[in-house]
Amino acid sequence: MYHLLKGLHEYLTRKEEFSIIIIGLDGAGKTTLLENIKSLYNHTPPPQPSKIAPTVGQNLGKISLPSTILNFFDLGGQRGIRSIWHRYYDECHAVAYVLDASDRERLAEGWEVFDSVLSSPQTLNVPLLLLANKQDAPHALSVTEIRNDYQDWDQRRRDSARRRPDFAPDEERRRERIASLDVMGISALEGRGVPEAVDWLFLRVQNSRRERGERI
Repeated sequence: MYHLLKGLHEYLTRKEEFSIIIIGLDGAGKTTLLENIKSLYNHTPPPQPSKIAPTVGQNLGKISLPSTILNFFDLGGQRGIRSIWHRYYDECHAVAYVLDASDRERLAEGWEVFDSVLSSPQTLNVPLLLLANKQDAPHALSVTEIRNDYQDWDQRRRDSARRRPDFAPDEERRRERIASLDVMGISALEGRGVPEAVDWLFLRVQNSRRERGERI
């Protein structure tokens, strides 16, 4: 009887686990974001910026929420490491793309990489959140400016693509996803906006799970 009751209790109190990947260019603040998430939700001391090193491979973090455990995978953003991101797409339940909103010189590179994520068939039904990081920096672009800059970049990309002889228009899905894209401003260093980002991810993975269940 004890084992039966113990098994029933474990079944009723177990938490469903979801995997979220954190990606973006090197230096965007992905690891700082992960460390702040762990600090906020696991009640550990906040990270010291001087001790946060660039990610080579991946960093892992886990937080426990009501009825849910979120597993975060912070993937390195160096050019050579980006080629392995796609290996994580099939197993993840959400993607957080971190952009350095204060580094205007690398915005075009950031959009090119982001566009490859958004356009991947593997992420089509996966919640995707764009995080405009480093809002604490004095000259960081706002959420509105970031969204407008991406739309301008995407328009230039489409204009250029139309001039290519091999251009095959498949823009409807892209336009729909861009129109529904959520952009949030955060400061991973200060923790500003981080709880709201985690709330967004938590709600989306829950909704995505229910939608998948309904389709099945």
